[in-house]
Amino acid sequence: MVNHTITFEQIANNEEIRTYLRQGHAVLGAMGYTEHSLVHAGRVSYTAAHILTSLSYDARTVELARIAGYLHDIGNMAGRYEHAQTGAVFAFQLLRELGMDPAETGIIVSAIGNHDEGSGNAVNPVSAALILADKTDVRRSRVRNQDPASFDIHDRVNYAVTDAVTTVDAANKQITLTLTIDPALCPVMDYFEIFLSRMIMNRRAAEFLGTRFALVINGSKLL
Repeated sequence: MVNHTITFEQIANNEEIRTYLRQGHAVLGAMGYTEHSLVHAGRVSYTAAHILTSLSYDARTVELARIAGYLHDIGNMAGRYEHAQTGAVFAFQLLRELGMDPAETGIIVSAIGNHDEGSGNAVNPVSAALILADKTDVRRSRVRNQDPASFDIHDRVNYAVTDAVTTVDAANKQITLTLTIDPALCPVMDYFEIFLSRMIMNRRAAEFLGTRFALVINGSKLL
C-alpha cells in the first residue's frame, strides 16, 4: 500500500535505518575517514531543509530534503567507493518497503545518487540543497584521529576549522559558507586543495536554485 505522507520523523526514528547509518560510520572509521555518524546525517538534514525553507520552497519539498539529507550516506555501510549510487539503491528499497509515493521516492533517490562531487550534479531542488548541506558540514568534531602528529591533510583541514556557518540571503539570492580557520594549523591554500571540487559543486548547486554561492574564510571573501 502506498503511503503518500512518509515523514522525516518516521525515517529518523526508524531503528533499521539508524543501524545502517551507524554501520556506515563504523566502516569509514576503519578506513580512516572523518565522522559520518548520525550527527552528520542530522546536520545535513537540517541544513538542506533550512536552505529550501529560506528560499520559500513548499513544505513537502522541504521535508523531502530533510529525508534525503538524513539518508544520503547510507551507502557507506557497503564502502566508500561509489557510496552515493549504492546509497541510492539502498534508499530506494527502504522507501519502497515503507510505502512512500514513487514520485517522492524518485526525488530522494536521485538526490542521494548525485550528492558526491566525483560523479554527481544538482538535478532537482532537493538534490541541490543536499549537495550544499553536505559540502558545508566542515568542523573540528568530524576528526576522529586523536593524534595530531599523524593527521593527514583531511584531518588537518577539518581540525583547523573553529567555526562554520551556512547562511541564506534570499533577498540577495546568495548562500554563504563562512569559516574561521586557525592558520597555525592549516593554511587557507590547504583548504582549497582538499575542497575545491566541493566548492565548485556548491556553486553549481546554488545556481540550480537561482542563487550564488559565496565562501568567506577568516573575513575574506574567496568565492
